[in-house]
Amino acid sequence: MEDDSLDELLDELDSNTDLNRTNQPVSISVDERRYGKTVTVVAGFDVPSSTLESLASALKSSLATGGTVDGDTIELQGDHRDRLPALLADHGYDAT
Repeated sequence: MEDDSLDELLDELDSNTDLNRTNQPVSISVDERRYGKTVTVVAGFDVPSSTLESLASALKSSLATGGTVDGDTIELQGDHRDRLPALLADHGYDAT
């Protein structure tokens, strides 16, 4: 009986994490770096660094590009403004 209530509690905590993600708007911008290289910057995350690293890895794989995590931002090589909002929505974030 107690296992059921524990499972329900864990499910509720997991759904609250998803809710916090959707309440957290992130911004997408494009910068030009040295030698004319374009970098897409996704900023505004308020999540643990392990979560941010995991998200960055998933985005890099989906976009077939390189990138890095710098503080609370994800930097991706190239201009990915068109594809990122849908990918971020798939991961539970609201991109503006």
